[in-house]
Amino acid sequence: MSSMNGMGMDSASSPIFRPYNQTLARGYWYIIGGVVAFLLLLRGIEYYQIWARLRRVRTRKSMLYPTKVDDLPMQVFATATAITRELSYPQPHPGGWLSFFRPLSSGRAIVIACYWAIIAYMLTDRAIVNDAYYWERVGFRGAWISVTQVPLVYLLASKSSFIGFIIGTSHERLNWLHRWVSRTLLVSVTVHGFFFMAEWVKANFVTLELSMMPVVKYGLVAWGLLVWTFFTSLSPMRRLAYEFFVLQHIVTSAVFLWVLYIHVPSYARYNIWFAIGALLLDRAVRIVLLLIRNIRIRRAKSCGATQKIGHQVELQASCSEIVVITIKDVHLSWKAGQHMYLWLPRLGPLESHPFTIASPYKKAEECHCNQIQFAVRVQSGFSKRIHRYAMKTQETGNSLTGFIAGPYGTPPSWEAYESLILISASTGASFAMPILESILASRTTICTQRIHFLLAVRKRSHIDFYVQRLNTALSHAEARGIELKVEIAITSDASSFVESEESDKSIDDEKHLQPEHVVENLGEEKIVESKQDKEETMIHVDSISASSLTSSRRTAPVVSKCCCDNGEGPSGIESSRQIVYSYQRPDIATFIRGPVEATGGETSVAVCGGKSLVATVRNAVASLSDERAVHKGTGAQGIHLHVEEYCF
Repeated sequence: MSSMNGMGMDSASSPIFRPYNQTLARGYWYIIGGVVAFLLLLRGIEYYQIWARLRRVRTRKSMLYPTKVDDLPMQVFATATAITRELSYPQPHPGGWLSFFRPLSSGRAIVIACYWAIIAYMLTDRAIVNDAYYWERVGFRGAWISVTQVPLVYLLASKSSFIGFIIGTSHERLNWLHRWVSRTLLVSVTVHGFFFMAEWVKANFVTLELSMMPVVKYGLVAWGLLVWTFFTSLSPMRRLAYEFFVLQHIVTSAVFLWVLYIHVPSYARYNIWFAIGALLLDRAVRIVLLLIRNIRIRRAKSCGATQKIGHQVELQASCSEIVVITIKDVHLSWKAGQHMYLWLPRLGPLESHPFTIASPYKKAEECHCNQIQFAVRVQSGFSKRIHRYAMKTQETGNSLTGFIAGPYGTPPSWEAYESLILISASTGASFAMPILESILASRTTICTQRIHFLLAVRKRSHIDFYVQRLNTALSHAEARGIELKVEIAITSDASSFVESEESDKSIDDEKHLQPEHVVENLGEEKIVESKQDKEETMIHVDSISASSLTSSRRTAPVVSKCCCDNGEGPSGIESSRQIVYSYQRPDIATFIRGPVEATGGETSVAVCGGKSLVATVRNAVASLSDERAVHKGTGAQGIHLHVEEYCF
């Protein structure tokens, strides 16, 4: 029996195994590098396509359908893209007592299947040979494959992601891959430990091995930390105490690297140093950005800034379940769809939480002293403390000092699509509203000709923060010649996908309300009743209620005395277009089909909501794309999908 050390890498027979295993380790990173390079190439082609569309609009060529593909190379790319989208968009969503389960979309499942195939090949190639070294050979192979994956786990977890920077995506869109690579790492580590332990058991060598080689104990601790991380990272566990999950996850990741460094032999520790470097670089970049965003050497008196360190934060509870957070005097730019991390030391000394930026970025010639607003849905923990503090200090004033980090996120170029469909649930409107407003306020060339906006909420009070902005958007769209349709679905408890982070009931078990539509129009009031197939439908055309206007004014952004303020408040022009209110669960497939069939070019669908809403939109887009045979000779153009999902 050979003497074994740590991961088995210093055994007497290790020179027999090491060369080919090192070759496999290099091959692993060649594959990762090749995939990143391929994604970078695709990103470049996409940027060229967007540039070409905007150029056609500027030069007055193909003005009818500026996003329609008209040359052979781009048609080939568009066809390949359409096939990939149809394969990757569908996502199952179980209901009932399985509603907590979050199945991967088909695209992500394909990626993970390919990754597992690579890992399985590396674990077994030239290792499954029935000889005296069988158990040690497989255990040794598992050790190499495991330690090789460690840097990728930490690279994918970085908020200042190097991989994301190269391929043009953001850290939150890589987080799912971080979790699954970590789970794959747990499997390969288990294979490594199991085969060595099995060999020791067969030789009755366990007690002697543990006494002779203390580093083995560190390996067992590392495996235990991975098991702990796996169970605490499951969705039900994260939701029990999210703040605790984040803190222990950070501590566990650091301790894991320490015990792994002791366990791994010196000639393989470069993988651990790689992971440590990724972790330290991420922390260093985040600290630098935190200082830049929150420390001002000179006070900008013209913008009314009064703090050198941090930002003035105001809280306003618009209803019992929504709180609006306003960050004053922010000197930075952002894009619609991005998010920031907020740290309020008084309410959460060790907590920093991400929130989508609910306010649009306003450009100015001389300075940028915008306000950033977050519309936060009250859950538990941090958001509950914020709401409680806002309610407690509503009358006396509740100014706090807060610190921000970001912005994070890499949203698409929304102006490059002919039709834009925005679907959101509850505070998901914080993602959709700035996109709508940025398109309408854009001073550059855009391809957008129509926008359809759908907001699903349980209660009317949840829309108070958005209703005045939506009416203003209708006026701006009419003035600009963009077709804008806005629908707000007030579902009460009828929809399982309105806020699925709180209610995971099956759609089949929902209580559907009687179909009813309310269209708001100034100065008119009438009720029309019709009976068709023995089902009554009531259409109510009414004036805007005083309560809605009052609430909208109460939660409207406060106008700051700032040199950037150009006096552009809510538009005083009344629009002939109307907000449509429906009191039933919206038909997502029908809502998407209308603008897609009216579009001669490419359509973008953006959705922000819970897992049920996201799965419904994914399946509807995939089904419609397949039905219309997009880019397969029918003339139907592409349907792009961008997903922002509640994840906690």
